[in-house]
Amino acid sequence: MNSNYKVLKFNSSKFENVEDLVSIEEPLEISLKFKEQDKWITQNLSITMRTPGNDEDLVRGFLFNEQIIQNIKDIDTIESYGDKVGQYNIQNKILASLNNSQNVNISKIKRDFLTNSSCGVCGKSSLDALEIIKKNKTNASEPKITKEIIIQSPNILQKNQSEFSKTGGIHASGLFNSAGELISLREDVGRHNALDKLIGNALINDLLEPKTQFITCSGRLNFELVQKVLMTDIGIMIGVGAPTSLAIDLANKFDMTLIGFVKRESFNIYTNNKKVIVS
Repeated sequence: MNSNYKVLKFNSSKFENVEDLVSIEEPLEISLKFKEQDKWITQNLSITMRTPGNDEDLVRGFLFNEQIIQNIKDIDTIESYGDKVGQYNIQNKILASLNNSQNVNISKIKRDFLTNSSCGVCGKSSLDALEIIKKNKTNASEPKITKEIIIQSPNILQKNQSEFSKTGGIHASGLFNSAGELISLREDVGRHNALDKLIGNALINDLLEPKTQFITCSGRLNFELVQKVLMTDIGIMIGVGAPTSLAIDLANKFDMTLIGFVKRESFNIYTNNKKVIVS
């Protein structure tokens, strides 16, 4: 979703007034409805800045990646509500209702999300929290992918983005099989939102096969993105940019193969090179 903006452009030693396509960024307020002691409770969960579109996938991925739900079937309905607002006349509130609320820990929700709703890990115990949620490592040796597939995946990602070619200001995450074929792609102005949308779409359509798949993301790779991919048990993550130190430490801890700085003829493997065919 994009919109035209008037800009003053400098090019070839002169200024000119032009119109430029810009990716839309709007807030999304996510609320959760669940039953506690035979009483229905609606709890504001988080506010995230996103590109409107595929909001239901975003919520599915967010709830699963944060382990608020452990099974996508626990979500009964996801509905946008409220007035259509702003210059784009869209609804910016969404409610997920759970049909199995037995394991919802309201104190965890308050502690982990209401402390800082604009940041996926701020206010959390981060690595300690992940240790509790994530017990198993990813497969240490599968899938195997070639160096050619690694180098090609960001290009395939970009070519299949509907918005990047128009605005140049939007991120993408793509699910690939080990042969380098693109299975699913989602876009958003936020890297974490694009990944949540991708995983939410993969879950609802039963697309995940961790032993034969990898995920490629535009931009740099941080702790939060690695954390989200680990929840799917996919063990290879590729980024166009650099990983952070925490991202590397986390990937290494769970045998994930983390690859960054992918260019036309080069890339860096930061953790577990056993899944990359080097011959």
